[in-house]
Amino acid sequence: AKGGIKGKKLVLSFEDSSGKPEVARSIVEKLIDVKKQPLIVGEYTSSCAKAVAAVAEERKTPYLIVASADDAITQQHYKYVFRQNEVNDHYADALVLFLKDVVKPKRIAILYESSAFGTSGADAMENDAKGKLGAEVVLKERFETGAIDFRPLLGKVRAAQPDVVYTVSYANEAQLLMKQAKELRVDAKLYAGGAAGFAIPEFIEGAKDAAEYVVSATLWTPQLKYPGAQAFAEKYKAKYGNYPSYHGASAYSALFVVKNALERAKKWDQDGIRDALKATDMMTAFGPVKFEDTGRYQNQNFIPTLAIQVIKGEFQTIWPEKLASAHYVYPVPAWRERK
Repeated sequence: AKGGIKGKKLVLSFEDSSGKPEVARSIVEKLIDVKKQPLIVGEYTSSCAKAVAAVAEERKTPYLIVASADDAITQQHYKYVFRQNEVNDHYADALVLFLKDVVKPKRIAILYESSAFGTSGADAMENDAKGKLGAEVVLKERFETGAIDFRPLLGKVRAAQPDVVYTVSYANEAQLLMKQAKELRVDAKLYAGGAAGFAIPEFIEGAKDAAEYVVSATLWTPQLKYPGAQAFAEKYKAKYGNYPSYHGASAYSALFVVKNALERAKKWDQDGIRDALKATDMMTAFGPVKFEDTGRYQNQNFIPTLAIQVIKGEFQTIWPEKLASAHYVYPVPAWRERK
């Protein structure tokens, strides 16, 4: 609308990997080898992002990841792979601080789905529980992606009597788990999620009143004061009927990162774009973007994280307190005490 980038329009070529790594690999090979695309943006699941990253690095084609969190992706010393969203090891930083300062749990149960994202998220929480929280992990159980019956698993949770039940999963599993926890009245001081399926509008729509009071990690909320964040959120809601999740905000902002890099790139080839991405240092509606080589990570952006809670059927930012849109609800009433 503003005339493009250096007089040329940005044209997007969309492909759907269906969440399957082998499909993602095939798609990105076609995009690079046949369509000669000089830049790849996207992916949701970590397993797909891993597949795309390997191909992109092999083909020396810059790849900007917007939503995949497995720590290993930016620990391979890749030169052409950049990640805009936070890593799993830090996804729950704000949530962990909320647990430490408010909940003070002694016993934690960790449930996670059998994906790269689920496994790395569970491991990160186990480390935080033992280290930052000084809590005992009384249960750490994996379930298969696509699981629909969580009753046996919830029976183990009941027997373990944790203060906090922390789950890392995608959308369907998050909804079913909470609905069945309510049905069986498996109580805990708090149910919490590791972002993903617990931090999107579909969670509230699918789990309905079983979603109430659930806390989750997230990377972004519509209440944030980043330049352009609220305008984007309202424009999105007007078009789609719901506020965007952090995935949407990251994907939206990724194109502004691409625009910024293309404006600075000396040449619009793979190396020219790679060098420009490497030098990125900007603010977006998703937050600050700067790709760093720090500790174990390469070309990784680090951003402040948040904790949200479902209160009266809506996500509210509850932590850190200075960014809260509503006061947290804790202690959480037992299932039988809810209307």
